[in-house]
Amino acid sequence: MLIVTLLILIGLLALAIPVAAGLGILGLSLSGIYSKLPLSLAIGEIAWGTSNNFLLVAIPFFVLLGEILLRSGMAERMYNALVLWVPWLPGGLMHSNIASCAMFAATSGSSVATAATIGTVALGEVEKRGYSERLFLGTIAAGGTLGILIPPSINMIVYGVLTETSIPKLYLAGFIPGLVLAALFSLTVLLICVIRPEMGGKPTSTSWAQRMAALPDLIPPLVIFLAVIGSIYAGWATATESAALGVIASIGIAAAYRRLTLRTLLNAFEGTMRTTAMIMAILLAAYFLNFVITSIGLTGQVNRFITSLGLSKVQLLIVVVLFYFVLGMFMETLSMMVATVPIIAPIMITAGYDPIWFGIMIIILMELAMITPPVGINLYVVQGLRKKGRIDDVIIGTSPFVITMLLMLVALSIWPQIALWLPQTAAT
Repeated sequence: MLIVTLLILIGLLALAIPVAAGLGILGLSLSGIYSKLPLSLAIGEIAWGTSNNFLLVAIPFFVLLGEILLRSGMAERMYNALVLWVPWLPGGLMHSNIASCAMFAATSGSSVATAATIGTVALGEVEKRGYSERLFLGTIAAGGTLGILIPPSINMIVYGVLTETSIPKLYLAGFIPGLVLAALFSLTVLLICVIRPEMGGKPTSTSWAQRMAALPDLIPPLVIFLAVIGSIYAGWATATESAALGVIASIGIAAAYRRLTLRTLLNAFEGTMRTTAMIMAILLAAYFLNFVITSIGLTGQVNRFITSLGLSKVQLLIVVVLFYFVLGMFMETLSMMVATVPIIAPIMITAGYDPIWFGIMIIILMELAMITPPVGINLYVVQGLRKKGRIDDVIIGTSPFVITMLLMLVALSIWPQIALWLPQTAAT
């Protein structure tokens, strides 16, 4: 049964069928082959039950928030302000790329939006300042992945819904790993540019007066972050309500900067509808697939197979990490999460792993999938913005950051408190 499922899935992926359609076809195929009952009749109820989940309302709000930030020019001003603070470091603006991605991640909740926004602003600086193009592209693609680790995060919401895990606790757990990973990305750039100074571009200098004058441009992302995250932990709003507050704050700031036009809003609404429709289609198809594989007994079969291997706790973790690393090369991250987490998470929790900690591990593995070929979506986003050359340059540029993220997974495995300290402290 498991082999047949994998063969059908590989076949659908090879045919380049859209993810939502592929998951739906897989569910219908397995139902037709292994079930005596017409499981397809449950699609309507599953669709209603899934879309009726209050937490999922946060997804279009966070997408809209990112769209407004992008189209109002706030992201560009934020980047230009950060540029003034890091030119003294080896690597110069590449550190700005990572810092900007981290700050934008704290407001957008999306890796693709983060990479696209910062890439749009930053790419013009490559030739102007003589940076290694490959490494510069790598900082944007890798930095963009922080969008789903530093809260708020759409992927964390999905994981919380799938595993019935507290989303505020997941948000707290993502803070320190997100900042640590951003610091490790910056350290990676620093080490490369110390070893190969020619990759670090032409040094520039800025005055303290210029830096202080640019500080007001960093206030809008901070205000939005406080509106979203602060409202949750102050007890004023749920995760969904906080997303709405973030949208209100972003509209207010865009209006204050006189960048709120009817065209801006219409474009933001259109982008939000497109992205939300894609996410919900994937979720609905994945929920139906999960219903089918549970009904035909595939979930139990996988559990029995893994149990029969007699793996230790550490060995199980290594197998799961390798599984997601390989799968992430061929599947889009959101679909990979909704298709596998309902099966894998119970196994890991039964083995004694904390669901909050495992959620952060999953998110980092999703990040890793976004910059590993052939399907790494951030690679194509950055290459699309570049509009020249080959995608090989982006892949080579991100390879040092793949190693960095693997080291981050090792660190989290050895010191789980990196993720768990903040939610545990907040609970006491």
